[in-house]
Amino acid sequence: MPDGSALAPACWGMAGFGWVARDFALPGLLAAGGRLLGVADPAPEARRAASALGARAHAELDALLGEPGLGALYVATPNHLHRPVVEAAAAAGIPVLCEKPMAATLTEAEAMAMAVRRAGIPWGCAFDQRHHPAHVLMRDLIAQGAIGTVTAVRIAYACWVPPGWARDNWRADPARAGGGALMDLAPHGLDLVDHLLGEPLLTVAAMVQSRVQDYAVDDGALLIGRTASGVLAQLHVAYNCPEALPRRRLEILGTKGQLTAERTMGQAPGGALWFTDARLGLRRALEIPDAGASPFARQMAAFARHAAGRPDPAFDLERDLHTMRLLDQAYRSVSCR
Repeated sequence: MPDGSALAPACWGMAGFGWVARDFALPGLLAAGGRLLGVADPAPEARRAASALGARAHAELDALLGEPGLGALYVATPNHLHRPVVEAAAAAGIPVLCEKPMAATLTEAEAMAMAVRRAGIPWGCAFDQRHHPAHVLMRDLIAQGAIGTVTAVRIAYACWVPPGWARDNWRADPARAGGGALMDLAPHGLDLVDHLLGEPLLTVAAMVQSRVQDYAVDDGALLIGRTASGVLAQLHVAYNCPEALPRRRLEILGTKGQLTAERTMGQAPGGALWFTDARLGLRRALEIPDAGASPFARQMAAFARHAAGRPDPAFDLERDLHTMRLLDQAYRSVSCR
């Protein structure tokens, strides 16, 4: 896959400069030929880190949006701040790649969508796992009929997030995150169902738990859903799964076979993919083209092309809004949030 460097926005800005932005998004945009122009973050330590990398560091977003030559903005703030950042960028005419989930609430997401439509800016939600080489291969095999008629999708995507993680963990604060493990981790699975099958889930229901971690949001959830054609999906997401346990698995079942991916869900490349034949039950490993390619680098390259006027179906405002509606539906299906 080309790195997209010829089409990359010459200069990127980042709203929020936490560990995901520093450790994954920044290397990705650099690999795609972009340059980090500046960062807006109220935290002094984040601004110091940006300055050390040669970027201009601002405490306020307006100062970053006013930088001459700013070509695109990556939004990596806590969820509850996505709306004001996206609305400001849209008003300034700056293309936006916003971290998932789209917002902390459906109401905020709908307001963001209105601002993006009104401004007509290129938009993307950062579902980096669409760009994982194994998931791209799975989508191609499913479209080619390699596993026959798809009947079900099973996803396990879990991790361990203790209350004191990262000193002030906004992901465990319902006011800033909008929810817990379900809000943070389920969007990837919901989006992957759409990506792999070429059709979204139409309806979902969920059960949540607050079983292990001592904080005010759910630390685990199970979701079930169904697509218009009748494919069933089951997602298990959690903040209460020890890191040493098997906790990242993606299965697609069909009438001719099954695809199983392990350790592919996450920010990094790698993992393994198998095909199991439905007739004999024989399992064989599949070679993944560009297996070492970073999902973030591929995502940033794709958005560069998208922002440069070559629309990419990986970025779709209405689909992202639908994913937010599914999250809202999932939380509404349980007795407490």
